[in-house]
Amino acid sequence: MASGLEDLFGNQPPGEPDASKGERRRAMVIAAHPDDADFGAAGTAALLVRAGWEVRYLVVTNGSKGSDDEAFTPELLVTTRAEEQRVAAAHIGVQEVHFLGFTDGELVYSRELLGAIVREIREFQPFAVYTHDPEPVIIQDSFVNHSDHRISGLATVDAVYPAARDRLNFPEHIEAGLRPHKVRELYLWGANHPTFNVDISTVLELKIEALLLHKSQFDESIAPVIRERWVDEQGHAIEQFRRVVLFF
Repeated sequence: MASGLEDLFGNQPPGEPDASKGERRRAMVIAAHPDDADFGAAGTAALLVRAGWEVRYLVVTNGSKGSDDEAFTPELLVTTRAEEQRVAAAHIGVQEVHFLGFTDGELVYSRELLGAIVREIREFQPFAVYTHDPEPVIIQDSFVNHSDHRISGLATVDAVYPAARDRLNFPEHIEAGLRPHKVRELYLWGANHPTFNVDISTVLELKIEALLLHKSQFDESIAPVIRERWVDEQGHAIEQFRRVVLFF
């Protein structure tokens, strides 16, 4: 039997869908590259799965530039990283991974990109969407926020509101049998001013294992770095988000 959100998330649980309104226990994690979803929200995704939610990953780019290893051609890297993401997602219980296939490092904001994300949202109809915070160029004065992250995040925010909601946006989706959809909660990782903490202490090792399954990207040396980055002064492992509860 699935645990309740309060049991798994403690005193700051995410919102609960209202079944009487047709809302479903579904969350979509939209990430720029293979491995970004696991960095940003794998712990939270694992907790949602344990609570009986259906979680889907959507990867915007093909990851074709993410290696210094000369043994990788772009084509080999694309297929390798896609399979690594599928395996890592399955390891934490994520049921499906979809790929949009835009070229890594060359992502630009476009109507095509927006429409592709809107279509995925309308097809899956998630209650909550998790993605990159599109605003910071520099995160916590420590990290440069990759342009693919910023563009993926911005396009996702715009897809959530108002594009996926409004039936006159992308009417070809409606003609294909997809309905407009209202996402109820939006969570942005990589925020300079997060407002929502998820204690992932019980699934931290699962998150690390998922990241290590991206073998083209990481080896065991990253495990202590991950523990240091996500564990706070009280010894709790935390994923942080900027949370937006949508009313429309």
